Amino acid sequence: MADAGREAFITGIGIISCLGEGPEAHWQGLNSAQPQGNATALPPYILHPITGTDFDKQIPKKGDQRQMEPWQRIGTYAAGLALDSAGLKGQAELLARTDMIVAAAGGERDLAVDSTILSAYGKIENLDRFVNERLMSDLRPTLFLAQLSNLLAGNISIVHGVTGSSRTFMGEESAGIDAVRIGLARIAAGQSDIVLVGGSSNCERPDIIMLYEYSSYPLKDAFAPVWKRAPKGGVALGSMGAFLVIESGESAERRGVKRLARLTAMYADRTRRKPGDVDATMTWMWDKLGVPDAGTVVISGASGVEPATGEERAFLARHQDVVVRSTGSYLGHGPEPQFAMNIALAALTLNRGTLFPPGDDSGVERPAQGSFQRVVVTGIGHWRGEGMALVEAP
Repeated sequence: MADAGREAFITGIGIISCLGEGPEAHWQGLNSAQPQGNATALPPYILHPITGTDFDKQIPKKGDQRQMEPWQRIGTYAAGLALDSAGLKGQAELLARTDMIVAAAGGERDLAVDSTILSAYGKIENLDRFVNERLMSDLRPTLFLAQLSNLLAGNISIVHGVTGSSRTFMGEESAGIDAVRIGLARIAAGQSDIVLVGGSSNCERPDIIMLYEYSSYPLKDAFAPVWKRAPKGGVALGSMGAFLVIESGESAERRGVKRLARLTAMYADRTRRKPGDVDATMTWMWDKLGVPDAGTVVISGASGVEPATGEERAFLARHQDVVVRSTGSYLGHGPEPQFAMNIALAALTLNRGTLFPPGDDSGVERPAQGSFQRVVVTGIGHWRGEGMALVEAP
């Protein structure tokens, strides 16, 4: 839970995805009302690869870029955009007391070694000995270090000079949800004045696809918007980076920066995912937020995986006055950064004073009529992890 206390405002947004870089590119992409996925990057899987990004603009030293894997470059770049947006870039005194909470997965694997081991499975008499020999002789000494999830926070600190406290969470959607939740809680409790929160993902990784394939999660062969993937369901992974600068009202006033949106409250849970659990946890979080249906927009982080997406759809159907949009149809699903990305898009929606069109004809999304005062962001993980946040105009 994170709610009552000092007011917390979003003062910086840094986002990159398949739609491009920054708020304007994302707003144009969402307003195109033409969600689509990439079926050629790693067929037969449907993905949302990131667009061409000039990393030099936020990571000027080539040496820094070379020692980062793609997911780290994506995250470090997005973090730089957020710091620029908040007017913090180059402000050493402010960056020294800017706290950082990052959601990150493990690093990228040595595919050649993995392939050798998997190819030998079932053919080698003493498999344990074979695997041990391969791990001892084939892996680069630096590979383990390159896989550390907290390297993203380390690189942000090195490249951008963010030197306050630092925390890294692992755990897919739960990590991204809790990163935002704890950032808000620290502001509300007076433990932080400025927090940089977010994460990144790289979907163009055969090892990640393989892990999801073990549970038959990926969307294959043909693209479909999130709400039209039932009954089988499926997740179209997306490469993205999303960072927010969350700041206390007093700090924002002292600095004279624009408040993009107010992050009013949020809640998180981790159910066992028995039938009905998603519906039940969404119900209690909605009730705790205490928002009326009228005048409320929901920006959903639904992944498309069943039965979770179906249960979220059923919950939303009971709130007929709420206007729903799913961003996963456009961006794909980045487990760690998805929640921060959708909060950024909620802030953008409130700033624009309008809502992008429905992304399909499933009936879940309908044209917006009248004004709206608030956006509720939902995050229902493909396997575990649920969250809900209330974003309001500043």
